[in-house]
Amino acid sequence: MSAVLRASFLLLAMLAGIAWAAGSHPSADVRKDPPFQGKVEEWTVPTPEFARDHAAAPDGGIFISVMYGDKIARFDPKTQTFKEWDLPRGARPHALLVAEDGTVWYAGNGTIGHLDPTSGKVTEHKTPLGSDPHMLASDGKGNIWFTAQNAGKVGRFDTVGGKFTQYKIDGRAYGMSLDKSGNVWVCRMAADKLARIDPKSGRISEFDTGQGSAPRRMATAPDGSLWVTLFGNGKLLRFDPVAGKKIREYDLPGGKRGGPYAVTVDGAGVVWTSEINTDLVVRLDPASSELRTVKLPTENTGIRRMIVDARGKLWYMGSDGAHLGMVE
Repeated sequence: MSAVLRASFLLLAMLAGIAWAAGSHPSADVRKDPPFQGKVEEWTVPTPEFARDHAAAPDGGIFISVMYGDKIARFDPKTQTFKEWDLPRGARPHALLVAEDGTVWYAGNGTIGHLDPTSGKVTEHKTPLGSDPHMLASDGKGNIWFTAQNAGKVGRFDTVGGKFTQYKIDGRAYGMSLDKSGNVWVCRMAADKLARIDPKSGRISEFDTGQGSAPRRMATAPDGSLWVTLFGNGKLLRFDPVAGKKIREYDLPGGKRGGPYAVTVDGAGVVWTSEINTDLVVRLDPASSELRTVKLPTENTGIRRMIVDARGKLWYMGSDGAHLGMVE
């Protein structure tokens, strides 16, 4: 994807059998990739009922949550075929994490769910937060962190002991990521702030992102910086979690109304974001400040999630257009 040495973005950094969420604590396997071409391929999901988020599996497969269809699908890039599993009625799967053994954790309708694709067995753990979990991230210690935007809280689920812990964070807690010190960062979209949770002390700190910025999703880069989409003003924020301050904001092609939404960072530090209102994928190389755009082939694609797999290929899920896409 770059003429320079690129570190392939591994979503296989595991502990306690749980994968890191895309954009959080990527491990890197340095290699040389072909030049970025901006080539796009898309595949229509078999059940087009708001297929929302996706995650890469250790074997290269891509799991997809089909929110309104109460299903989880898997795409095999080698055969370019899909397979689906039914979840309990009303499960409404959202975000996904894939474990090293190939099993899948998902944020459900008031639950944290677990699917064993081999047997088809589904186990659901009801949350005490009174709301649906939204985003998921692993801390590498057997815990799954999740936002519950309607409840005004952030939760932590111990996958070994089955215990839930909750933290009050209002302002529509949306996207999240973990920094290199293990602190949990949260986008408070309706408050124009970022929140930081210290898991050891439980202390919560907040940081302004500017009036009307509406921080939506974030990803942690290999250098430790946080990248945040500012949905409200059409910018991309680079944030220093150690100093607790802004490094730089980048103007995006769609301007204030572009709607930057998904964001991920590959192993070389190249940042990818999507503009949900313009059907653009934007590639930013922070080292050179070079910004390139890819126009998607499907109108109203609706990208809410992007990941980079172990081969360095960008995958997106177009929720509104019912397309799984790849950019290389």
